[in-house]
Amino acid sequence: MKSRKLNTNRGAAILFIIFGLSFFIIAVRFLTIEITGQADGKVLAAKAAKKYLRTSAIPASRGNIYDASGEVIAENVVSYNLVAVLDPKVTIDPEHPKHVVNPRKTAQALAKYIDMPESKIYSLLTQKGRFQVEFGKAGQDIPYNVKNEIQKQNLPGIQFEAVPKRTYPNGSFASHLVGYAQKNETGGQMAGVMGIEKSMNAALEGKDGKISYEGDFWGYILPNAHKKVTKPKNGENVYLTIDKKIQSFVEDALGKVQKQYNPKKAFVVVADPKTGKILAMGQRPTFDPETRKGLSDAWQDDPVETAYEPGSTMKIFTLAAAVQEGVFHPNATYKSGEFRVKNVPNPIKDHNGGVGWGRITFLEGLQRSSNVAFATLLDYIKQDKFKQYLEAFGFGKQTKVGLPNEASGKILYDYPIERYTSTFGQGTTVTAMQMIQAATAIANDGKMMKPYVVEKVVNPATGKTEKTKPTVAGNPISADTAKKVRDYLRTVVTNKKTGTGTAYNIPGYEVTGKTGTAQIPNPNGGGYLTGTDNYIFSFLGMAPKDNPKLIVYAVVQQPHLKAGELGGEPVKALFNPIMKNSLQYLNIKPAKGKTVRLAKLPDFTGDSRSEASSAVKALGLTPVVLGDGDAVTAQEPRAQGQLLPGAKVFLKTNGNKVMPDIRGFSKRDVAGAAKLLGLRLTISGEGYAVSQSIPAKSKVKSGQALTVKFKNP
Repeated sequence: MKSRKLNTNRGAAILFIIFGLSFFIIAVRFLTIEITGQADGKVLAAKAAKKYLRTSAIPASRGNIYDASGEVIAENVVSYNLVAVLDPKVTIDPEHPKHVVNPRKTAQALAKYIDMPESKIYSLLTQKGRFQVEFGKAGQDIPYNVKNEIQKQNLPGIQFEAVPKRTYPNGSFASHLVGYAQKNETGGQMAGVMGIEKSMNAALEGKDGKISYEGDFWGYILPNAHKKVTKPKNGENVYLTIDKKIQSFVEDALGKVQKQYNPKKAFVVVADPKTGKILAMGQRPTFDPETRKGLSDAWQDDPVETAYEPGSTMKIFTLAAAVQEGVFHPNATYKSGEFRVKNVPNPIKDHNGGVGWGRITFLEGLQRSSNVAFATLLDYIKQDKFKQYLEAFGFGKQTKVGLPNEASGKILYDYPIERYTSTFGQGTTVTAMQMIQAATAIANDGKMMKPYVVEKVVNPATGKTEKTKPTVAGNPISADTAKKVRDYLRTVVTNKKTGTGTAYNIPGYEVTGKTGTAQIPNPNGGGYLTGTDNYIFSFLGMAPKDNPKLIVYAVVQQPHLKAGELGGEPVKALFNPIMKNSLQYLNIKPAKGKTVRLAKLPDFTGDSRSEASSAVKALGLTPVVLGDGDAVTAQEPRAQGQLLPGAKVFLKTNGNKVMPDIRGFSKRDVAGAAKLLGLRLTISGEGYAVSQSIPAKSKVKSGQALTVKFKNP
């Protein structure tokens, strides 16, 4: 018994000692931590602060893209996504709930503002075990004014997430040049995917800021919490060389050609030969950069990224080389029809099956676009010398126009036959941008200008501006040669008997240039495609001849021609209206000495409705009043704008905003009215407006959606 009791006492003593030591160690540990504030060499206060430290990004605003006159082409807007918090744990103060406490009342209220039935909303708000819910498409892209109306309802748990959105208010306007931007897969910063959005992404995107603060488990800022803010650096604004008016002429003409001829491809580039500025650039098929509709059929920026055989427009530069070398004698003769290259079995033939026109002058050979004439000229220029001219004109290398994925083309010059065919644009490949650059040497008295599309980049915070200066890319020919070439090319357009370019003769203006009909290599290998439609038809022209102000290059690939129609018809439908309208818009005097007078708009803001309308009519323009008030509060176009006779001037008045009858309006006019009324415009079709989703004379509110359908007459 004594032994058992002794053992029990020993065990108790041992346990007492163990527990006593443990308590002592814990006490010492607590005292050490309390005195030093550290554990395992780490400051506990810092660890606690880190646990509750929250860091959120403050997104930088992406820079805007403007046309040459400062009109917005691409901009950032903020839309809002609707979110409902369901978890009651987020509510700390019951008097100020942060979750949905009354699903029925909340559903009734939201159903008035979003396109979702009340029953569906209620079903979402009563889901069990969900922290928060969203409302699909109905809860996305909420306009600012609708967001404010919902917030006025004071619905607990209803929150809005601000979402930056890239918008392109002009729709498919120079889409491939402008490109588009979108958020990457990880949801980070918006980045350019193509066009200027991609090539100027570093300037446009800016740098995100951040905010650090102490927050609770749910991320809400704790009372009296210290906040550290690093401001974002917003992106820079990019101004393009694109002239909105000329671009509109291009888009309209391309739309009509696409509808009438449905070509596989068509594109147009308009340039200022004195500076190299690209004033307009468009193509079909195209796409809407905001919705991406049509993008799968139109990935490439054809004037920049596509290399092709140019056909007879290349004869412009062969002619220039011959004139510069002193070997082009317009009245000298040669035998047309066929030209044989040594050791090559098949001869080079003229386009009439090799029949030719007998012995004719070289000038007539130019006018008739004789391949044999230019193959013959190569023997006078010499092959090595001609390649030097091709390189001097910029072929075979990128122009560095400032757009991504630029092709360089290739001077095909390995074998004798390739050297001869290069004189008339077969074998050697080019890009449209190279053709424009080379043509500036002809139009600008021998001085070749590098093409460019960015006019300037402006820092919105500091106002610092980086302007693009015109750059001389080379001097391949003399001024005297350039003038002679323009004179010779003018006869291609004016000689009704032999000229292949008479369709491009615009009365009142001296157009000079060259046609092109290029064969298309068979994608399956072996020669070229056959058939009347399987060609690339083009015209490279400039005007006025003696002092060209514009170069227009129009290209149509594989149009669907009716019986008896020529490939030049769709090219004419592009070139002629674009060149004529652009020259008139630039107030270039026709040969007859008449000048198209442009009306310069005063500022009508503050004028009475009747006075402003009368003043617009007196200028030969058409007033369109938007509102039922008696005083003008805004106008479109803005003051100092210059308009062609008959153009519409939109006058917004005080009072209610009223929707006009826009049937018969052009896309430009519809866009102007929608901009002034603050409407979200969606367009479809080409031509002129035939229907509108908001009836005429209806009162409208900012942010309201307007859908307009267009149709060609």
